[in-house]
Amino acid sequence: MVIDAETIIDRRQLRRKLTFWRIVTFIILAGLILALVKATGVGDHLSKKSRDHIARVKITGVITNDLPLLKLLGELKKDKNVKGVILNISSPGGSTVGGEAIYEAVRRIAEIKPVATSVGTLAASAGYMIASASDHIVARRSSIVGSIGVIFQYADASALLEKIGVKVKEIKSSPLKAEPSPFHATTQEARDMINRVVLDSYNWFVELVAERRNISKAETLKLADGSVFSGSQGLGNKLIDAIGDEDTAKNWLVKEKGISKDLKIVSWSPKRKQDGIFENPASLVWLLNKFGLDISPNAANELSKRIPRRLFLDGLVSMWLNSNSLIDKRVMMR
Repeated sequence: MVIDAETIIDRRQLRRKLTFWRIVTFIILAGLILALVKATGVGDHLSKKSRDHIARVKITGVITNDLPLLKLLGELKKDKNVKGVILNISSPGGSTVGGEAIYEAVRRIAEIKPVATSVGTLAASAGYMIASASDHIVARRSSIVGSIGVIFQYADASALLEKIGVKVKEIKSSPLKAEPSPFHATTQEARDMINRVVLDSYNWFVELVAERRNISKAETLKLADGSVFSGSQGLGNKLIDAIGDEDTAKNWLVKEKGISKDLKIVSWSPKRKQDGIFENPASLVWLLNKFGLDISPNAANELSKRIPRRLFLDGLVSMWLNSNSLIDKRVMMR
């Protein structure tokens, strides 16, 4: 096949045009990516983490056995660029198991690098348990701390069932199996069993606070009646070390632990998969439709935000709230 000169020239011009537009497209895409990175601050965040810094970890809301948070704390321990950690806590408490797991993770960090806590609104019950894992606790004068204790609550619907004529029959291997039950009045043996479990965890909590705060067990027991204290009261009772904020916590790291005052505080956040049916609006729409409830995606999105994590707590609970709190009174700390 013979190609004339004009065809060869046309093809070369076409190639030049294609090459030109490919380069232009690449430049535009690169510019858009750079602009996006700059607008979101991702680039700055990554660059900050690549240098020596102090890590900030926020622990807020109801405490659960939070695997993403535990993974993050493990990463902080290993990261050589993290020279110190500040826990920013605002929590009424929650699952005792969750508090214990996070407490232990913080202690593992503190074995190799200093950890301080800055209390926001409150660090109560399991929230205070986690704060006590750090080497230094600061709180606002009006912050709430304390509420040292454990609770186990259960419903007794036997009177209601009797009223509506419902009887629940059961066959079990031993009298204390699945006790206490909401279907009948609780026996003294069942109450004694649960009381032993509660007291065991309570004694562990008290000893933990006594050890970490360097006060006698007798002193700790006086504080461990479920009472909450303001920041200023907590300072007088040795539950915290200073009145202040995050800067106060950083100053302690600088003065007492030799960390450079020039280091920046960089936020670290756990990576979470929002794949739970109550966290995923689309899944929530599907579930409610199965029950014959018509709900829009926008309404489902709002509902998923409002379903409290406390509904899915199990086991013993270490939590405090006041009468105006949104936290369910079924997990009230006394």
